[in-house]
Amino acid sequence: MESAINEDIVIVGAGIAGLSTALGLHRLGIRSLVLEWSESLRNTGFALTMWTNAWRALDAVGVGDILREKSLQIQGFQVSSWNSSLPSSVKAPEADLKPEKFESRCLRRKDLLETLERELPQGAIRYSSKIVSIEESGIFKLVHLSDGSVFRAKVVIGCDGVNSMVAKWLGLENPVSAGRSAIRGFVVYPNGHGFEPKFHAYFGAGLRCGFMPCSDKSLYWFCTFNPSVFNYDDNEHNPLKIKQFVLSNISNAPEHILDMVERTTLDCISCAPLKLRLPWDILRKNIVKNNVCVAGDALHPMTPDIGQGGSSALKDSIVLARCLAESLLTGNEKDEEDYVKMERGLKKYEKDRRWISFNLITTSYVVGLIQESDGKVMSFLKKKFLSKYTMGALVTMADFDCDKLIVS
Repeated sequence: MESAINEDIVIVGAGIAGLSTALGLHRLGIRSLVLEWSESLRNTGFALTMWTNAWRALDAVGVGDILREKSLQIQGFQVSSWNSSLPSSVKAPEADLKPEKFESRCLRRKDLLETLERELPQGAIRYSSKIVSIEESGIFKLVHLSDGSVFRAKVVIGCDGVNSMVAKWLGLENPVSAGRSAIRGFVVYPNGHGFEPKFHAYFGAGLRCGFMPCSDKSLYWFCTFNPSVFNYDDNEHNPLKIKQFVLSNISNAPEHILDMVERTTLDCISCAPLKLRLPWDILRKNIVKNNVCVAGDALHPMTPDIGQGGSSALKDSIVLARCLAESLLTGNEKDEEDYVKMERGLKKYEKDRRWISFNLITTSYVVGLIQESDGKVMSFLKKKFLSKYTMGALVTMADFDCDKLIVS
């Protein structure tokens, strides 16, 4: 097709996974093009918890220290129950929180995306580029855009989020409802908030609420809940209704949490239903096929209960960039086609990420179920050992080393 624009690697979506994959490839001397449907960076969402594995990935692409200057190091956990019969504080094992092993910070999404974008070369992102279809043409993929443009690529990487078109092309089922929703907010205290740099969380009775300082003057808060418990209606797009809903359902919360929600301006509060990919879908279906793959939320949409959405997307990107680079730059067969080399790299990525993605989705769902469930049996179990288990699971899932971005 003479009108098609040739690009070896096309990445769909300029979110965390898309930008970090492009940057990883760029650091290794490999060009890619990111296609983003919006006119500019989408700064949806306010902040996210970045765990140890995320900072290792950010260090690998050379932006870790830049972003550390914009966030506070989380020093520990303060996890309590709305039910006073449960422990007032639950800690992960102290050995797991040593600085050389553990690093957690709450980072503004805007800061993360803008930093990744700045590090990419000019022209690496094509905005206002909405994908309408993907077509096979021999060894190539023809990526059709809504403006009539067509890109011919050897590799297509879907980083296009929960409702990924690329995932559908691969045959993955649509994500399903987790039966819960999440309200998120970001609040600024002009004179400082005075909270310790800790992960503060409250759970039980169908509700999980918490907050983390981003800086000395700002913090991010969240509230996940079972709509049936609170008779939640269809006002998720009305920020005033969302705010009133939260306040009416946490009336017995500590005063500082109520004040936090009260201070949140209407442009800094949002609500969305939680979705996840059925974990066995990842085991049974293709996450790589004919040099098309998915990463980030397009691969493993999950509930936010272990805070691994953004962190695992960064892990995916480092592994994916390295697998492609190793195949392209270290192949023994000098005359071997790039397509075949890339195919080998993507298969290696698939092998690495399939079971990890399964584990992430499953663990996150189980942790959320434990924390938000109520009743005598579950309350007893949480009091005895499940609360410590959930914190231990959170720290364990964060302790993943994606290795350096080096081709050996």
